[in-house]
Amino acid sequence: MDDPFVIVGGDAAGMSAASKAKRENPDLEVIVFERGEWVSYAACGMPYYVKGTVDDLDDLVAVTPEEFREGRDVDLRTNHEVVAIDPDTQTVTVEADGEQFDQPYGALLIGTGARAIQPPFDGLDLEGVFTLRSMDEADAIEDDVSAHDLETAAIVGGGYVGVEMAEALTERGIEVSIYEMLPQILQPFGEETASVVEDHLEDQGVSVHLETAVDGFEGDDRVDEVLLDGGDRAEPADLVVVGVGVAPNVSLAEEAGIELGPTGAIATDEYGRTNCDDVYAAGDAAEATNVVTGEPDHVPLALTANRAGRAIGTTVAGEPTPTGGTAGTAIVKAFDLGAARTGIIDEERARDAGFDPVSVTIEAPTRPHYYPGATELTITLVADRETERVLGASLVGRDGAKRIDTVATAVDAELTVGELLNLDLAYAPPFSPVWDPVLTAAKVLSGTLE
Repeated sequence: MDDPFVIVGGDAAGMSAASKAKRENPDLEVIVFERGEWVSYAACGMPYYVKGTVDDLDDLVAVTPEEFREGRDVDLRTNHEVVAIDPDTQTVTVEADGEQFDQPYGALLIGTGARAIQPPFDGLDLEGVFTLRSMDEADAIEDDVSAHDLETAAIVGGGYVGVEMAEALTERGIEVSIYEMLPQILQPFGEETASVVEDHLEDQGVSVHLETAVDGFEGDDRVDEVLLDGGDRAEPADLVVVGVGVAPNVSLAEEAGIELGPTGAIATDEYGRTNCDDVYAAGDAAEATNVVTGEPDHVPLALTANRAGRAIGTTVAGEPTPTGGTAGTAIVKAFDLGAARTGIIDEERARDAGFDPVSVTIEAPTRPHYYPGATELTITLVADRETERVLGASLVGRDGAKRIDTVATAVDAELTVGELLNLDLAYAPPFSPVWDPVLTAAKVLSGTLE
């Protein structure tokens, strides 16, 4: 490949691909175009910067631009925006400092990420109304909280960002309300887990309003109210965080004739290749294969992006490497609770995928009753009745939420409930009872399947 490996986007997928490609083939020229200033940063850490757990925004940067340029020999160009892709001529058009130029590529990776969805609310442009998707937005929220004597905050959406920001802002001494239009928060986690989190949020002073649609925001220059019930009701809000989800940034790819998949993200094969020769896509802009259904899915998570980028970097360097699938494994902190999920939990979705789901929900201690620190873990485990294959799980508790990784492994390996039950998991009183809670859930579900 005479022309360089060009990467659009300098975060998880893009910089993983750049680093791996250079490591595997040091002679390969790698150019990364990033339209902003920040690269290789931990977006998941941004609520904890607002909370004050992370002291400095720069602490969220995994590898600095200087390290990429000098230590890894990557031609990283920040404040350079790719505005067009021409697959026929294998060039990208780049805009920087008010000028444009064309850059040829031998291989191209589109890692344009995703953006925060902004519903058509009135008042989105008011001071004090934010989304949280970029480092600059995190910095702006922290500056706003520090600069003003805020009493109330409204969080629109009860997903990851909503729950984490509820904790962050409460810790900053602000009275927080969450407004969620669905019947529960943390929708992908299932009703049982969500209800435990909802109760805990209320115990921590957060007002959780379910099945409540937001219509907009009001104020003079700065927001002071959130409008509800078709605008007939208003609640105070000195600050607003809109966190209703994200959408993949695909306009650049779509305009170039690169196909999108059924989820609306960029369609790729098992190696991250698009329908255009030598063009790859990864990260939050691209689809991945769901390991349960085998169908395309769009689950914007950090590990999925990093792993796919690393695989594509290896492929471009000369060794074809699959990007891997996704089980949608995720975990979120809500004050003293950890909530986690993997695979397919929703039984309707499981039936739509051709399974006959059966599930159990159990409570089990994280340690023996006699050992200090034992708490209850609530686990929902789902399997297919006919094959007894483990389809997914959700769990929540004050301790042990990382046990979801055991089920994620079972989901990815297509283990049956019986095979999960027979796993030789570690036991010692400071860490677990003899029957780990995951094994207890498998034991109960196995009895249901008999």
